Amino acid sequence: MRPGETVTVEVRDRAAESGYMARPTAGRLVSLSAGRWAWTAPPVPGLYPIQVVAPDGRDSVTLQAFVVVPYDRVQGELLNGYRIGRYPRNPPAGFVEVTRENEDVLVSPHFRLKQFLCKQPAGSRKYVVLNERLLVALEYVLERVNAAGYRVTTFHVMSGYRTPAYNRSIGNVRFSQHQWGAAADIFIDENGDGRMDDLNRDGRSDIRDAEVLYRLIDAAAARPEGLGLIGGIGKYAPTSAHGPFVHVDVRDRKARW
Repeated sequence: MRPGETVTVEVRDRAAESGYMARPTAGRLVSLSAGRWAWTAPPVPGLYPIQVVAPDGRDSVTLQAFVVVPYDRVQGELLNGYRIGRYPRNPPAGFVEVTRENEDVLVSPHFRLKQFLCKQPAGSRKYVVLNERLLVALEYVLERVNAAGYRVTTFHVMSGYRTPAYNRSIGNVRFSQHQWGAAADIFIDENGDGRMDDLNRDGRSDIRDAEVLYRLIDAAAARPEGLGLIGGIGKYAPTSAHGPFVHVDVRDRKARW
């Protein structure tokens, strides 16, 4: 959210919504009705968790509310010394500042903020753009992959957000979805060796393992609950620089490669 922006938070459990409580760490909270509030973000960028507590007090959900640094604070190609570059069109509303204090925060049940950082060199200040729909898509795919019999706690995100400057430096396409935080290059790495696991059990980590993951994601995207959620899917063979992986993005049209 932008500084000072207002968002509505609503409990969808209609059976017991009247007893829910919302507890923000900062900002202004106004009750709209039972189980529904308007929260206005503080003027200072940062992380401001909002805890929503169940009526009996025994369960709660923490919403990680990030107030972004507005895009108009980019000077030239730099944001507080961090090189952003120039967006080819439609720049994001702002950037989440990633710090030692918040980099391990869960931005969804199985993914942490630091997994999506751009790989470009940086000093003490780092920034990321992260599309919430990408997180929904990754969580959905993770669920379907586990349902297919593969034990996966999270995906290894080889490449998440890319600044336009970094995207240009690696020779990627001009309108890459990575620049808007809407894409992730992922693989399964439960053994922690930094490469795709041997999903087809042939004793190697190669393009065939990427094909297994690709097919699982494509099948998930075709299910009723996945329609319109996943846009692009691509599989990639290993090179001298990286192992096999699969690209996933949430563009508004279907693309496969």
